[in-house]
Amino acid sequence: MSDEALHQQIQNLKKHNARLKRIAHDARNKLSAALDGTGLYLWQLDIPSGKLVIFNRRWGAMLGFQPKETDANFESWKESLHPDDAAEVLKAFYDHIEGIAPYYEALHRMIGKNGKISWVLDRGRISEWDDAGRPVRVTGTHIDMTKEKQYEEQLSTLALHDPLTLLTNRHALQTHFRELKAQGQLCVAFIDLDNFKHVNDTLGHRSGDEVLIQLSQRLLEACPSEVVIGRLGGDEFVLLMPYALDNPLIHQMAYACLDAALTPFDMANGSANIGASVGVAQVDAKESFDEALARADEAMYRIKKNGKRGVALGSVTTLRHYQQAKLEQPGTTPNILWSDTGTDD
Repeated sequence: MSDEALHQQIQNLKKHNARLKRIAHDARNKLSAALDGTGLYLWQLDIPSGKLVIFNRRWGAMLGFQPKETDANFESWKESLHPDDAAEVLKAFYDHIEGIAPYYEALHRMIGKNGKISWVLDRGRISEWDDAGRPVRVTGTHIDMTKEKQYEEQLSTLALHDPLTLLTNRHALQTHFRELKAQGQLCVAFIDLDNFKHVNDTLGHRSGDEVLIQLSQRLLEACPSEVVIGRLGGDEFVLLMPYALDNPLIHQMAYACLDAALTPFDMANGSANIGASVGVAQVDAKESFDEALARADEAMYRIKKNGKRGVALGSVTTLRHYQQAKLEQPGTTPNILWSDTGTDD
């Protein structure tokens, strides 16, 4: 072959190689664009070197990184694993590498820039072996599952919590009731708000909702962490208190909840003043949630019937009355005096 023919053949090969590179580059761009739109990220790990190739340019954005801001290697990937998930994820990966599992799969959290946490469904399979049969490359996908996990958590919250106040709902209260009753002594408190309809009628339902939200926070602050606080709906609340009726904490919490309702609520369009009637019943060993709640409701009704704004502990009814003192000097803020009176029904 003459030099001229050889030179021409080399030029043709160069042109063909350049064309193949353009085709490969174009295909990779198209693949990257297609994957970026789906939240699916394609990766390949070179096991001997630890080099990790991510075929999607926007993969780092999932973790809050700019392009080339973080190293693409196996060690940096390991460091980004959430510490609570790392052991399980690495076990799943090495089980596949060692031939124990047919593929690698793990749903886990990754920690990105500034502590950002993302959920990832990670899958992979060995795609290349060396002459000795040792795995050389693993190819797989990352799927960003963050939004799905957030939605799942929201559904879980809605299933067990009141959507307005985020307190425990009736369904979850029944579960807590069974668990607490099995552990020992238990009391149920039924709280019904007084004068709440007047708030809705005068300040509007939005302000009424705000009162319920603020009251819920006050109840949470007034009760120990072991007490379960729930909302049945409307202006009815329930407390599950893991103590006997004669425990001083029962009396303290009942009045703390009453005070929480009696303290005025500052609204954007005015001040809301309500009260509460509280009935407390100790749970019998064979009672269901509904039966115990009915007895607490009966105790609460005795308060409603006898002037409202009070507490009934079992068969003992204690009303808390407001008595405004007459002031000798007009124009000053009136004092509010408290008096407790107890009667047995």
